[in-house]
Amino acid sequence: METLLLPINGESLEKAAQLLKNGEIVAIPTETVYGLAGNGLNPDAVKKIFKAKGRPQDNPLILHICDLEMLNEIAVDISPLGLKLAEAFWPGSLTMIFKKSGIVPAETNGGMDTVAVRMPKNAYTLDLIHKCGFPLAAPSANLSGLPSPTAAQHVFCDMNGRIPLVIDGGVCDCGVESTVVCFTDKGVKILRPGAVTAEMLSEYCEVEVDKTVTHNIKTGEKPISPGTKYKHYSPKAEVFVVECDDDDTFRNYVNSLTEDNIYVLAKEGKGINKPILPYGENAEQEAAFLFSSLRKSDELGAKAVYVRAPQKDGIGLAVYNRLLRAAAFKVIYL
Repeated sequence: METLLLPINGESLEKAAQLLKNGEIVAIPTETVYGLAGNGLNPDAVKKIFKAKGRPQDNPLILHICDLEMLNEIAVDISPLGLKLAEAFWPGSLTMIFKKSGIVPAETNGGMDTVAVRMPKNAYTLDLIHKCGFPLAAPSANLSGLPSPTAAQHVFCDMNGRIPLVIDGGVCDCGVESTVVCFTDKGVKILRPGAVTAEMLSEYCEVEVDKTVTHNIKTGEKPISPGTKYKHYSPKAEVFVVECDDDDTFRNYVNSLTEDNIYVLAKEGKGINKPILPYGENAEQEAAFLFSSLRKSDELGAKAVYVRAPQKDGIGLAVYNRLLRAAAFKVIYL
């Protein structure tokens, strides 16, 4: 299969819409990461997504919508809190889990009675969904297990020959996937952290952070949110998360390592005797650079990547969550 890489414009969106209406899948930009999109109500299109990614079919997909009318078609028993959060954070990087309606196929949601929904904050993508007239199932447009793509070239490297079209919308603003929440009796529970933080949500309701955000799910336990499997977002290089109190301790530790082809994710390379991968000056930049830097480590032939654990508040919790899974929970405590 030939894979086209086209700039985002009216012509490429029309082409994408036609492919999607015909049951094909295409890669599209969002503000979080690039998504591998297909008709979320078409079981055959959804199966193509899983096949292209090499993704286990028990891993539920998120349906992307363009308006609340579409939400009412795919979800039932929508609570007042759900509508309040939609008004506050949509379009944006918040995914909410609702009870599904009968039109959502089992292939989309892993056979569960719920459906994960969000409205992406990308005008072109919203226009594309509107042109299609149906919600798009759109997990990250990478091979399963690899770092998520934040640029069209990342997608092309993974999906060339697997899908007919990649739309280039530039570098994603956020850099990590959406926050996923389910509803509780008192508020919401965060199943996967993202740019919509616990602190932001707490302005509207009580917020609980699920234990799987920082711990592995139990063997045999069925994930109700994407991104909760043991190893995820991982480059070919082995990733190690280092928990320590200060920069000096981290620097002295990585400088003591003697193995070949070691790289370090760090804000700056001052005093570090290993090659540095960009990581940003704050939590927002760490989120934006994380996946592209992990992909860069593979391009450079890194055997191991070491990174100091970030702060675990705000979007820093999302960065920590992705690092734990990229490292398969290999944490070094100093």
